[in-house]
Amino acid sequence: MTVYILLFLPLAAAAVSGLMPRGRERAIEYIALAVSAAEFALAILIGGEVLAEGRVNAPLFETDALGSFVILFATFIGLAAAIHSVGHLREEARKEIIGFRRIRQYFVLFHLFFLAMFLAAATSIPLITWVAIEATTLATAFLISFYNKPSAIEAGWKQLIINSVGLLLGFLGTLLFLNAAAGAGVTEALISWDTLYAVRASLNPLLVTIAFIFVVVGYGTKVGFVPMHTWLPDAHSKAPAPISSLLSGVLLNVALVAILRFRFITDAVIDLSFSQDLLIGFGIVSIVLAALIIFAQKNYKRMLAYSSIENMGVIALGAGIGGAGMIAALFHMLYHALLKSILFFSAGNLFLKYGSTKMARVRGAITIVPVSAVVFFAALLAVAGTPPSGIFFTKLTTLALGVEQFPYVIMVAVIALGIVFAGFVKHA
Repeated sequence: MTVYILLFLPLAAAAVSGLMPRGRERAIEYIALAVSAAEFALAILIGGEVLAEGRVNAPLFETDALGSFVILFATFIGLAAAIHSVGHLREEARKEIIGFRRIRQYFVLFHLFFLAMFLAAATSIPLITWVAIEATTLATAFLISFYNKPSAIEAGWKQLIINSVGLLLGFLGTLLFLNAAAGAGVTEALISWDTLYAVRASLNPLLVTIAFIFVVVGYGTKVGFVPMHTWLPDAHSKAPAPISSLLSGVLLNVALVAILRFRFITDAVIDLSFSQDLLIGFGIVSIVLAALIIFAQKNYKRMLAYSSIENMGVIALGAGIGGAGMIAALFHMLYHALLKSILFFSAGNLFLKYGSTKMARVRGAITIVPVSAVVFFAALLAVAGTPPSGIFFTKLTTLALGVEQFPYVIMVAVIALGIVFAGFVKHA
C-alpha cells in the first residue's frame, strides 16, 4: 500500500499543479515542498518495511533492499531539490528571466520525473522498468530545454535522441532476456525479476550473453558510460541547477540499478567473469576520459557533469570487482548523489550571482557569495576523494580490492583519479 501512495503523490501533485491558474505560484511551490516531504517520509516507511520483512510485495511491485535504498536517497535529494527550486525560480522570476507558465511547467515535470523514477526503482517487471526510464527521458528533455535558448534546446534534443536510441538497445536486451525465459517454459504475460532468476538454470547462455551486452550499452547510455556519454555534459550544463542535481544524483543511479538487476541474472547463467570484464571495461574508460576532460574544462557545470561520468565509472569498477566491491559501489553511489547535489545547488547560486557558467568569469566568490563558495570548494574536495570524505574510503576500498586481480586497470585508475583531483584543485 505504501508503494502505491508513493506513486500516487507525484502524479496527483503534477495534475493539481498543472491546473493552477496564473498568480498561484506560491500554491505550486507549497505543493512541491509538501509532496516532496511526504515522499521522503514514505521512503523511510518503505525502508523500515524492507528491513523487517526482507522485501515489500504488491501486484506489479516488489521493493527489495536495493530498490528501497535508491528510493530513500532519491526522495531525500528530491526534497532538497524542491526547497532549492523554490528559491532558485523566485530569483529568476524576480529578474524576469522566467514567468508563471515556466514555473508551472517546471514543477509539473518535476513531479512526473519523480513518478517515473519511483516506478523504475519499485516495479518487479523488467518491461515496466524500461518504460519508466524511457519516461524520464521525455520529462527531462523539457526540463533541460527549460530556458528556451538555442543551446538549451539543442541539449534537450540531443538528450532525447541519444537516450532514446540507447534505450532502444536496452529494450532489445530486455526482450532477449524475456525470450530466453519463454524458451525455458515461462508463460507469464509480464515476466518478473524473480521469475527470471527462478528459471536461471534453464536460460540459454548464448542468448543471455547477447542480451546483457545490449542491456549494458542501452541502459549505460542513460548512466553516462563512455562512449555513450555525449548527451550528459550538455544536459547537465544547460538544465536548471536543481534539475542538474537530480540528473546526476538520482537518474544515473536508477539506470545503473537496472543494469545491476540484469547482472545478477546473467551471473547466475554464465561465468561471472563476462559481466565483470564488461563493467570494469566501461568503468575504466569512463574514468580516464572524464579525468582528462575535467583537467582541461573551462565551464564549472560541465566540469561537474564529467565528474558524474567519472564517478559512475568508479561505481561500475566496484560493481565489476564484486563482493565487497559491490558494497563499496553502493556506498559510493550514495555519497556521490549527496555531494553532487550540494555541488549543483552551489553552482546554481554562483550562476544566479555571476550570470555565467564559465570559470573565467567567476572571481572573488569567497567574498561575494561566501557560503556558496565555501560549500562548493569543500564538496569539490570531498567528491574528488579527499580524506576523510566517504568517497575517499569507497575509492580506496575499490582500488584495494581490485589491485591483486586487475593490477594494470587499477594502476590506470589511480593515475586518472589523481588527474581528477589535480583538475578540481586547479579550477577551484
